[in-house]
Amino acid sequence: MDITERFLNYTKYDTQSSEDSQTVPSTSKQLLFAEYLKKELEAEGLSDVEMDDKGYIYATLKANTKKDIPTIGFISHYDTSPDCSGAGIKARIVKAYDGGDIVLSEGIVSSPGKFPELKAHVGEDLIVTDGHTLLGADDKAGIAEIVQAMCWLRDHDEVKHGDIRVAFNPDEEIGMGAHHFDVEKFGCDWAYTMDGGDLGDLEYENFNAASAKIHIKGVSVHPGYAKGKMVNANRLAAEFAAMMPADQTPETTEGYEGFFHLLGIQSNIENATLSYIIRDHDRERFEDRKDFVEHCVEKMNEKYGDGTVSADIKDQYYNM
Repeated sequence: MDITERFLNYTKYDTQSSEDSQTVPSTSKQLLFAEYLKKELEAEGLSDVEMDDKGYIYATLKANTKKDIPTIGFISHYDTSPDCSGAGIKARIVKAYDGGDIVLSEGIVSSPGKFPELKAHVGEDLIVTDGHTLLGADDKAGIAEIVQAMCWLRDHDEVKHGDIRVAFNPDEEIGMGAHHFDVEKFGCDWAYTMDGGDLGDLEYENFNAASAKIHIKGVSVHPGYAKGKMVNANRLAAEFAAMMPADQTPETTEGYEGFFHLLGIQSNIENATLSYIIRDHDRERFEDRKDFVEHCVEKMNEKYGDGTVSADIKDQYYNM
């Protein structure tokens, strides 16, 4: 099996995670793919293949030399983002990309005018969807790369190596992928995560990360009698969002600059919820950002009454 076929097989599985779930993994459909992947690793001849009850998969490509070589590892996640459907993916290959617009389906075009990075791939074969779903390359491409590399090493005994461990996990997209990762069981001297990035890039640090859910309680009153009584949670949600610094969002920052990212708003007159992620490389500034959100909540409650606005802030992971 070549790497393209392997990856396309992976995309057939809907592995979308959910930040609203309390289970591990956050969606049961992730386990369907995990079972498939476990069987594939066994069929390809890897050793010590196991999957725990939370969907974490571990396996080994055994050493082919008696030399004392450190054990290294490779890791990828198999869930896809909650932001877009991962079901019914219609993948196709654009052969020898010519540098122009790619019509995914009627009214949906991937254009180098909007995505200039496409120009770097002229002449290459590209895998795309019909524009209505994610492709799932984040991070099933990483899994395909790792599995294919293990198969290549298995078939090229002239390349000597120590034990190589591989691991695949759920729920990375919701910031929970590392929470149940068994580092002791993985048993590596060091390891690499294969995820998005430019060819040849090596990332050795990452953001500190937290999620924040802002809950707003409104009061619904007939608009004809609403003066002094109605508290419109929709309007308060917009007011809270406006309190976040406009120059500290993903679309206005780069490099080591941290940000507040509004993922979504669910609201009506009586209730509203704003979902944020908070990111900063520097731990002190990261803590300051969480404190700022709490301060905004306090200001809203001073204005509209105690208990009107509350925040549920949870750390997700830290700079490695």
